[in-house]
Amino acid sequence: MKNVTVNLLLILIFVLIILILSVAYAKEITLLVSNPEKFRNWINSFGSLGVLIFISIQVFQVVVFVIPGEVVQVAGGYLYGTILGTLYSVIGITLGSLICFSIARILGYDFVKNIVSEEKLKKFDYIINNPKGEIVLFLLFFLPGMPKDALSYIAGITPVKFYNFFIITLFARLPGIFFSAYIGSNLGSKNYLMAGLVAIVALVLFLAGVYKRDVIIEKLRRI
Repeated sequence: MKNVTVNLLLILIFVLIILILSVAYAKEITLLVSNPEKFRNWINSFGSLGVLIFISIQVFQVVVFVIPGEVVQVAGGYLYGTILGTLYSVIGITLGSLICFSIARILGYDFVKNIVSEEKLKKFDYIINNPKGEIVLFLLFFLPGMPKDALSYIAGITPVKFYNFFIITLFARLPGIFFSAYIGSNLGSKNYLMAGLVAIVALVLFLAGVYKRDVIIEKLRRI
């Protein structure tokens, strides 16, 4: 009974923190990141701490998952170029994903049910007790248009081990982060044609993933 009470209290505290952070900062950060030049000036105002601030925003974006992740990744490329933008985004996103995973692992299903919608939980319930869950998780994180940040919480209530999840989220999300940073880097260097072409391809893949999400999920369910 004591453990249940403690867990419920922790869930309540975490939900309140998420709500407060979302109301206080999510909209402001989204608007800031959506203006690359303004965002660069803001980050540069922190001097040598700017990189840590950017990584922290990536962590925040994953944990709260109300800020569009792709926008922050593109901004990273705009600020730091393709390679460093990818590196800093990967660090922040991986840390954020591991935090989500660990919190869900500690607080359990009831907590995740309060963070992730019932609809998403029903869609991905087949990975919770699936012996091939690691393969399915990798594909879900790799494919465009999937709710990857919410999946980090869901992964925490699967049998997947922490280290294996670290490998999955690191490598499966890397290609998408790289191309987002590449778009941002080309915008920063005013190579608008290349940025536009890659952005169109990325958008088509993303929309295809969103549009065919249920079909993809159903196919993965059979693995």
